[in-house]
Amino acid sequence: MAQHFLLSKSAKTLSLASIFQMKDEQAEMAFRRIRWADTDGAPVCPHCGGVDAYDCRRLKGAPRFRCRACVKDFTITSGTLFASHKLPLRAYLAAIAIFCNEVKGKSALALSRDLSVSYKCAFVLLHKLREAMAEELKGRVVGGEGKTAEVDGGYFGGYIKPANMKENRRDRRLGKNQNGKRKVVVIVRERGGNSVPAVFRTEGEAQSFIRARIAKGTVVHADEAGSWDGLHERFEVKRINHQEAYSLDGACTNWAEEYFSRLRRAEAGHHHHISGAYLLRYAQEASWREDNRRQANGEQVTRVAGLALKRGKSVDFGGYWQRHVA
Repeated sequence: MAQHFLLSKSAKTLSLASIFQMKDEQAEMAFRRIRWADTDGAPVCPHCGGVDAYDCRRLKGAPRFRCRACVKDFTITSGTLFASHKLPLRAYLAAIAIFCNEVKGKSALALSRDLSVSYKCAFVLLHKLREAMAEELKGRVVGGEGKTAEVDGGYFGGYIKPANMKENRRDRRLGKNQNGKRKVVVIVRERGGNSVPAVFRTEGEAQSFIRARIAKGTVVHADEAGSWDGLHERFEVKRINHQEAYSLDGACTNWAEEYFSRLRRAEAGHHHHISGAYLLRYAQEASWREDNRRQANGEQVTRVAGLALKRGKSVDFGGYWQRHVA
């Protein structure tokens, strides 16, 4: 029997123990080489782009540089998702490794225990890592001539507790008995390729998103839901009726269903509640994890850290706590 990738040696190229055994100087150099890979860790001024900077550490030894060209100070995390950080750099590297090692997600409560930080700190840090993952999904178009993509939707949130007495219970599937908080995650996934998720109130609202994210010439697979009828105008579409079969005559949405399997297991096993303002962030995280499930954990850590250091400051969180909730 073939060995699962996560059980293989090639999947485990970075251990958490090696990170916690790092000295501050080693963790600092690791971040420098990730952020300034083109100069092998030599500091590059984020203000003017100058490469002539010298070490100008703070009184307690925290790393800081001063550019000789513009005479401005900067650090390894200046202008990144980790700007104004309060934890040691080694703790952030460990947090990324813990986050990537979890194949379905990591709860903020568990991370707060792992790193001995507050729940608030862990919650913000994890959402910043999800923002970093989302950078790879911006403007992504899947499919192309001779390729196949699948489209499907899954509803999350808006749970309504059933009434105690049987005579007072209502059919919670009907719109009139819902609370308006239920939203649908629509996934566009190329077979053997990448995926792109989005969040809408209904599947019917996703038509323009799907057209923009699937290249012309792609064969699209979808289920029999009426929300996807409009796709026939632009693509060759194969439909599958799940009441008859999961796969029939070459038509199926199994790749899309795999994505929703990961997202729902993350909700049930780790987060318990992923609806609301941050549903898209969780959907993007599940998409990134599904697309990179055959990549070694060391490579995943390097990529997520690189995305976080290349990205600007958080759009959802400023400083220590959230700036706003949509």
